[in-house]
Amino acid sequence: MYPRLFLALAAIALAGCTSQPLRPDPRDPLEKFNRSVYVMNDKLDRAIARPVAKAYRQVTPRVVQTGISNFWNNVEYPATIVNQFLQGKPGTGFRDLGRFLLNTVAGVGGILDPATAAGLERNDEDFGQTLGKWGVPPGPYLVIPILGPSSIRDGAGRVADRFTDPVHYVDDWRWRWGLDGFRLLDRRARLLSLEGTLQDIYDPYSFIRNAYFRQREYAVRDGNVVEVPADEGIDWGEEEEEAPADTPPEPAGSQPAAPRPPDQEPAEPPQ
Repeated sequence: MYPRLFLALAAIALAGCTSQPLRPDPRDPLEKFNRSVYVMNDKLDRAIARPVAKAYRQVTPRVVQTGISNFWNNVEYPATIVNQFLQGKPGTGFRDLGRFLLNTVAGVGGILDPATAAGLERNDEDFGQTLGKWGVPPGPYLVIPILGPSSIRDGAGRVADRFTDPVHYVDDWRWRWGLDGFRLLDRRARLLSLEGTLQDIYDPYSFIRNAYFRQREYAVRDGNVVEVPADEGIDWGEEEEEAPADTPPEPAGSQPAAPRPPDQEPAEPPQ
């Protein structure tokens, strides 16, 4: 899963989300399939990814971990640069290009991060966000084996972003797969400190799904979204009373009409 997703999860949890069952979500018509993949991913994570990530954190000095994370951030940065231009943000795109070149040259291939110290902040764009900027809806929710939460739109975006990834162009498949595995290990290690977010959640699957859609909307709109309550979608067991369908609403400030005596015809308006 993306580190930014778990940051969103932590923020929502701190906002006071409770452990109540959720209503069926129309954004998730593949829920039965997705839940099965989610369970499989969770079992793989508990059996392999989490223990390996914990061992990596224990034996690797913190400064080395930071350098490795910086390196992978820099390797993946061409995708951000390309998508800035595709989204019609050339100014930000050129700044990101400057950041990439500075970190690659002065930062020893991205292991160091002099660009941030120089005021060139790191951005995070992908082709899924670009499609969203172009008006493509996210489509149904999709849990991808090993990779975690996504959507039909963002899944297609992953494929496109792969062509901006330098690792994709490594000829030897053993090196290519090894580098991808090392990258996943680095990502998983970054999430260890956020694992407690889901411990007290009644339905972690639904919680992650809602957090994913909210985070992606935030990313597509560059933060210009309407804040919604953290407990949106929770079934509290109460239903609001609805007015009868055949009763039209009364206009504001109108007085109720006086009852008409039986068998009395309404007076005709003056001509």
